[in-house]
Amino acid sequence: MQTSGAHIFTWGNLSTILDVLIIWFVVYHLVILIRGTKAVQLAKGIVLIFIVRIIAGILQLHTTTWLIDQIVSWSVVGIIVIFQPEIRRGLEHLGRLPIFGGREDSARSESIKFINELDKAIQYMSKRRIGALITIQQETGLEDYIETGIKLNADVTGELLINIFIPNTPLHDGAVIINKDHKIAVAAAYLPLSDNSMIPKRLGTRHRAAVGISEVTDAITVVVSEETGGVTITRNGRFMVDMTRDEYLKYLTAELVPKKNDNDKWYQKIIRKIWKWGADR
Repeated sequence: MQTSGAHIFTWGNLSTILDVLIIWFVVYHLVILIRGTKAVQLAKGIVLIFIVRIIAGILQLHTTTWLIDQIVSWSVVGIIVIFQPEIRRGLEHLGRLPIFGGREDSARSESIKFINELDKAIQYMSKRRIGALITIQQETGLEDYIETGIKLNADVTGELLINIFIPNTPLHDGAVIINKDHKIAVAAAYLPLSDNSMIPKRLGTRHRAAVGISEVTDAITVVVSEETGGVTITRNGRFMVDMTRDEYLKYLTAELVPKKNDNDKWYQKIIRKIWKWGADR
């Protein structure tokens, strides 16, 4: 007797498969979300409680089963309290989905924050004539130069940049290299010196290194002069000397902050308006 396979592709079976895939997707991303946090140990404890509950049910340990059921009943509130940071991170991740325009907005806000931290350090060092050399990676990789420095892999903050370049400290001599993720990859890195005869004689080794890296990569390099406190930016073999605060902020914003995308589909525009409704109130 032959049976048709058509009954396998019923909505009931397909919905079961979809249900399993959704649960697998959620569990997988929950594991990724809590990996490397203190929530991992708490999650192991929760799994252990469920294992004990199953064993107690099989062995008909009624008191133990009742006690664990009470714990599980009240655990929802406890989980919300204990896992509050992870839940918040997960909701923020959902809010950055492309359908809401969150990823674009997040990239813009992160770039603006990065420039603000950079500006904080530049202003402090410029006023006090603390020499600095900061290279920001663009499309061309800087691995050869990153290998010459001392690894940090740290978030960019004005305070950290200032401390790196304070004179007579272990990391002040050399360049800070910031990777494409806006992380400080290394400090005290060595950059190639330029032989460009157009560089004014009054400019020192930091400026020649900044022009040198701009001649072999598309990186943006910011120099604070130790002698004058002047700010110079180099890129693609060009150098802009003694820039005012407004000038370098305008340049960095134009080069580093992603442009707004006006090519959104109609439904994305509607969802974005609903999503942002009341946000500025």
